[in-house]
Amino acid sequence: MSEYEQLQARLARGWNTWNTRSVLSHVLLPEGFALNLGLREYRGRQYLKEALIGRKRAEEEQIHPGPHAYDGSYTELNLKVWGNELTVCSATDGDDLVLLVTPVTTPGRRAPLLVVESGILWNRPGTLTREGDVLVGRFAGREVRVYGTGPGVVDPHIAAQTPYLALALDGPVGISTGQPRSREEIEQIIARRRRALLQQREAFGDLAEVYAAVQTCMAWDTIYEPEHQRVVSPVSRIWNVGWGGYVLFEWDNYFAAYMAAVDAADPTAKAIAYANAVEMTREITETGFVPNFATVNGCSSRDRSEPPVGSLMVRELYRRFGERWLLEEVYPDLLRWNRFWHERRNDRGLLCWGSEPYEPVLDAHFELAHINALQGAAWESGLDNLPVYDALPLDTATHLMQLWDAGLNGLYVADCAALAEIAAVLDRQADVAELTARATAYRTALERLWHEEAGIYLNRRTDTGKFSRRLAPTSFYPLLAQAATQAQAERMVAEHFYNPAEFWGEWIIPSIARSDPAYADQNYWRGRIWGPMNLLVYLGLRNYDLPQAQRDMAEKSQRLLLQEWLAKGHVHENYNGDTGEGCDSPSSDAFYHWGGLLGVIALIEAGYLPAPETPLSTGSQEA
Repeated sequence: MSEYEQLQARLARGWNTWNTRSVLSHVLLPEGFALNLGLREYRGRQYLKEALIGRKRAEEEQIHPGPHAYDGSYTELNLKVWGNELTVCSATDGDDLVLLVTPVTTPGRRAPLLVVESGILWNRPGTLTREGDVLVGRFAGREVRVYGTGPGVVDPHIAAQTPYLALALDGPVGISTGQPRSREEIEQIIARRRRALLQQREAFGDLAEVYAAVQTCMAWDTIYEPEHQRVVSPVSRIWNVGWGGYVLFEWDNYFAAYMAAVDAADPTAKAIAYANAVEMTREITETGFVPNFATVNGCSSRDRSEPPVGSLMVRELYRRFGERWLLEEVYPDLLRWNRFWHERRNDRGLLCWGSEPYEPVLDAHFELAHINALQGAAWESGLDNLPVYDALPLDTATHLMQLWDAGLNGLYVADCAALAEIAAVLDRQADVAELTARATAYRTALERLWHEEAGIYLNRRTDTGKFSRRLAPTSFYPLLAQAATQAQAERMVAEHFYNPAEFWGEWIIPSIARSDPAYADQNYWRGRIWGPMNLLVYLGLRNYDLPQAQRDMAEKSQRLLLQEWLAKGHVHENYNGDTGEGCDSPSSDAFYHWGGLLGVIALIEAGYLPAPETPLSTGSQEA
């Protein structure tokens, strides 16, 4: 068994919130034994069977996520639904799980019921029974017994299909596995586990809440994915359910790996970081690129990739943990992917986004009309409806958008440079030479996208040679490639970053210049603020002597993240460019992990993460 297979085997053990369908589901691996918490209330005779963070409609459950240890040793959330409010805490005690459900508000005359419904997920073998007031799960070589702290309530109309316990929520209710425990004993276990988790936050000083937002979102979004039998962190549970079980997105999941790596001292966090990087890389297609998405039943986007950030993030994992085997695991596929861009997206020495013709594995609904078309190429950018791609032609013979993209080329040079550093660690000297030469060639070619009058890098049409004056944060990405001189970088910052008609403001950095007609749309990539854009601009700034701009980006990103995190426990997919709100838009998932990149910027600036612009040592760093 390889080191990575051993890592996944260790991850996929014990109690945790593994079931993507509900944050109220606590699952024991590898058995797949589930305790699914439900709420039976009597005013409207309704039954809450599953719950997710970020529901939009007023009549749906509202979850305020609380602390969640990566290893499942402690979780906490607040649930509001139909006028009821509950606090749900869990903790592990050795191999056992305890739960404490505390009613805050129960407005009905009759107390609602906590329903503990047993289940065996993913069609795993085993049996479920109820013996009096005890649930019993029997599996090969193991029996798990489940006890409540109060007497069971008989209500045959509960919408459950398996053995369950029902307990009146007229006060706090405890559940324990392994042995019966009093409520007081359960409270003690929970308090001990909670203290241990909160102590981890103290290491981040004044940025403890920033760290908490990053870590909590990552922990709640980490699930067990049964089709490939792996622990991984898709972007959010709501997205998973909407896609039929799970969905991985390329740059999202590489960034997730980096966010989990914030916790250098937590072995489970490190394993989750590795899992996201490896699993995303393993989705590489037969054409040789890591796809835009990979989802259920073997379906992935075989026409397009997404922004090349994988080598950048893997390099940072190695910088953080120093384990050579991770590089050996992913390097061959990262190299294939790097070569794909040069071989299939190159138009006269600069890269364009593209979309290859292919036959989808499934009827991928929205996909079919957009393969080898402009929208497919725009999706490859990861910036789906960014205004800079409006109404551009796509050459269906070359499958390329007819635009040299400053952002893509800046990212690609950074990818070549990061991968060359990884190759040097692995003593692949021929690859180092190849990658270094390619980085140099594209870095030099980026000079063709510098617009002296505008004082910034601009996209340029490949069919007409004309520059596009529509400005997005991607015009700063050549700083990632160190393509600009110090003087050019200073112009970009003074004339554009700090320009209130373009990118500066109370909330930064909008996905299109504020002066652009599309900015007012505030619809997805049309004017809203995104964690990955802020991070990539910030990392580019760090390659130059621009300390004030770096500080301002870190401080404003931190403030943006904390606004809804402190109020609602939300970590948004994107935020309004004028108000900093996330909840104002139906197209902003409320618990989408890359929103935490806003906090990662502040953690880098404060020194809690190593400086990513520092070259790797090629000496042995094996931990």
